[in-house]
Amino acid sequence: MSILHRAVFTTSAARLDQLPAPTTAEVCFVGRSNSGKSSAINALTNQRRLAFSSKTPGRTRLINMFGIPDPVEPGAFLGFLVDLPGYGYASVAQQAREEWADVLGAYLRERSSLAGIVLLIDIRRGVTELDRRLADWVAPTRIPVLALLTKADKLPYGQRVRAAASVKKELADLGALTALPFSATHRIGLEEAGAHIENWISPKVVP
Repeated sequence: MSILHRAVFTTSAARLDQLPAPTTAEVCFVGRSNSGKSSAINALTNQRRLAFSSKTPGRTRLINMFGIPDPVEPGAFLGFLVDLPGYGYASVAQQAREEWADVLGAYLRERSSLAGIVLLIDIRRGVTELDRRLADWVAPTRIPVLALLTKADKLPYGQRVRAAASVKKELADLGALTALPFSATHRIGLEEAGAHIENWISPKVVP
């Protein structure tokens, strides 16, 4: 069983100073509003309702953390999955968008326990201007990135492969980047993405 399947909700925070101390590996999920972050987290953890998505896009303002319990040390965690607020929803007030951008940018640049970033991109849209802006925040940190190209079931296999190659080319400055066609509903790329994230959290669990 994947260690991700043991994930439990741990905490929500509106600001970085409300997060627990950065003591163990964190893997964050980030993407446009309605990019499928909650669906991806639920699929990867094999849980239906671990992560919730707001019915009104752009309204989720909290950083939600899901801990992976340590099987050896009770009460301790191997690492955390971190669901960051979505970005780029047009109807949200400009000031609110800027505040969220500040929180996102600060987390991505300053969180010392951040071991990997899962960037969700709609495979049919490709890299948008907002995705590019996010990549510009990430690039100087040299933190590895897994780009999950969601809604991959909407395209035939050949187009998926070309889309992944295009994303890798557009985001080449990120360095350690893996682009993976992904569908939570059709389980495309699920095992490979799970193994990638496990290795960031606890390298010893992946051969």
